Amino acid sequence: MSRQLTIAVSGLNAIDNPGPGVSGLRSLRESSFKDARLVGLCYSPLEPGVYMKDLVDVCYEMPYPSEGADVLWNRLMYIHSKDPIDVIIPNFDSELHPYIKLQSRLRTELGIRLIIPTPEQFDVRQKSSLPELGEKAHIAVPSSKNYYSIDELLMEKEKMEYPLVVKGRYYEASIVYDKEQMYSAFHKISLSWGFPIIIQRYVSGTEYNLIGVGDGRGELLSAVSMRKMFITDKGKAWSGITIDDKPLMEVARRFVAATQWMGSFELELMKSNDGEYHLLEVNPRIPAWCYLATAAGQNIPELIVKMALEQDVLPYQSYQVGKLFIRYSWDMIVDYSDFGTFSVKSELSYDHEKVNAE
Repeated sequence: MSRQLTIAVSGLNAIDNPGPGVSGLRSLRESSFKDARLVGLCYSPLEPGVYMKDLVDVCYEMPYPSEGADVLWNRLMYIHSKDPIDVIIPNFDSELHPYIKLQSRLRTELGIRLIIPTPEQFDVRQKSSLPELGEKAHIAVPSSKNYYSIDELLMEKEKMEYPLVVKGRYYEASIVYDKEQMYSAFHKISLSWGFPIIIQRYVSGTEYNLIGVGDGRGELLSAVSMRKMFITDKGKAWSGITIDDKPLMEVARRFVAATQWMGSFELELMKSNDGEYHLLEVNPRIPAWCYLATAAGQNIPELIVKMALEQDVLPYQSYQVGKLFIRYSWDMIVDYSDFGTFSVKSELSYDHEKVNAE
């Protein structure tokens, strides 16, 4: 009898700035891999996904990406000794750098497979590199400039026309309408994420997102587009609806062809009042709203696992338009004993509960 397939997923922080993990786990539970053993990889005992017993079989606390690839390797070695992992789906930008460094070693020494971008692909989609990517892919990108110190910014303060968007290298962005707001955002974001800080021309219009998968050879295997209907103060979509927009799909095809993208991605775009799409960001992994794509007919986490297992995959041809997601919050009640176990042991298994239930 063959061993049960084991898939590990990170990003279980289903809060006001949600990670993609819970949506990914929901998608896997509704896929051809619904009977797989699902492992949660978490950074805190306060991540709600840790306690979603219907989605995860076991959870492990992970070292922060800033601790480096060697620390990550040691932790994965321990986890793999207890739960032999077949596929990992990392869901944070900051995780990808150590996983990219370890990808070959994980495959050859532990048999763990990942479908993630190459180092070159990861770098080309950095916020600071978007103008060059836009030129290569023939996609409009708002003009921007990288700043490596407050002194650089002060030298050019009089040239700036508001509103502007102040962005961190990896995360966080703020729309600013005057110098005081710009200085405040620059200081706050640089303290959190370092330099460079990107200051970008603000484009007014309607925000759209697209989730997709590239095959690593320039072909688009999956794509679902969504118009944001409600956006939080952190820039997160709290409601959105699937749409049919051929020009937007063409943007995705040009992006994948220009980068030869491997794996999942999300494009964040602004459709200006003249109808042109402007690329604002490229996220190198599935987004938190990926379950909307699953509900619309394209299960992207399932597709990623199939690619990792080298199963035959065919490009999705369509999806349901008019599917709407509305994100909401609720109070999750958990046993303090579970919280305490995860806090102390850095792992929590629900195997005993499932055995007793049977």
